[in-house]
Amino acid sequence: MAGKRTCAVMQQHNYLVSVDASYRATRRMIEADTKTGRLATRTAVIQIPVVVHVIYHTDAENISDDQIFSQIDALNRDYRFKNEDRVDIPPPFKPLGADMLIEFGLAVRDPEGKPTTGITRTKTTQTSFPYDRFDQQATDKLDKLIKEDAFGKAAWPRESYLNLWVCNIDGGLLGYAQFPGGPAATDGVVIWHKAFGRNGTAATPYDNGRTAVHEVGHWLNLLHIWGDDDGECTRSDEVSDTPNQANSNGSDVKRGSFPHITCTNAPNGDMFMNYMDYVDDDTMVMFTKGQLVRVNATLSGPRASLAKSQGLVPVESDDAALTSFAVDGRAARAAAAADLHGHGQQYEFDGVEWVPRPR
Repeated sequence: MAGKRTCAVMQQHNYLVSVDASYRATRRMIEADTKTGRLATRTAVIQIPVVVHVIYHTDAENISDDQIFSQIDALNRDYRFKNEDRVDIPPPFKPLGADMLIEFGLAVRDPEGKPTTGITRTKTTQTSFPYDRFDQQATDKLDKLIKEDAFGKAAWPRESYLNLWVCNIDGGLLGYAQFPGGPAATDGVVIWHKAFGRNGTAATPYDNGRTAVHEVGHWLNLLHIWGDDDGECTRSDEVSDTPNQANSNGSDVKRGSFPHITCTNAPNGDMFMNYMDYVDDDTMVMFTKGQLVRVNATLSGPRASLAKSQGLVPVESDDAALTSFAVDGRAARAAAAADLHGHGQQYEFDGVEWVPRPR
């Protein structure tokens, strides 16, 4: 399994861009708001209800509750910056590390208001879910199999839940997510069962729960740290404290590789240990304060409804007792617009594509 992590978020994005005008418009609106209307610093934790849809053909693919719990623990560890390996952040980058102030919990109330474990299990006749990275429609084909009831499991309402699908993906894909603004029926994250959690079927080098950490980052509107420009050094991830870098980094880049210099980004080089790069699970260890600002915009914008979800309120509880850990959408819009504009690369992301940056 060694080599380079594979994530199809941009393949999913590009397909939706090509077929859905409303998606294009929504994405541009979200990105414009992200850059110009960000909130003041958030200090409260937001709790996000999660439903894990296990789609299996064999008994081994019907992963255990313990494997699912280990993934939820990994999300909470990394999004709260409580991972022990944060000590491996190189000294120049340590001040940039961020607690994202997000906690995840398996839902205890389903969309109908009934008690739930936050886990659904669906046996499928599909022996695997095939993926072809050369097929523009690959993620759409996966969505039709994984996220519909004929062979998989339909999504729970995205206004109230983060949907995580776990299944046997064939073709080398570890997972993919949908950016905010896409169709409700396919909103969420898909993960290969061998890259999910920290035990059970999870296999090295993707056995520390960080494929989901990466993909949930996309679900929260974070871009790949290198800007998906195939080594041209011209695009930004629209975060100012992540250095410009030439391309993704893979299994050949380890903790001891610092400084790994590309795009004339000496002396510190790539922030390859960021969760939004492609290094192995044992090498990625951090989000940044700039990424937190971008996520805050998402939690006060396209994913603001999660703050009012009843998914983590036990059915026997008084609904009025629900505590909102939300970003306050009425808070002062205080962050400077330059915060998320990257390092002056030639192109900026407009929510759909990279366009020439205004001069």
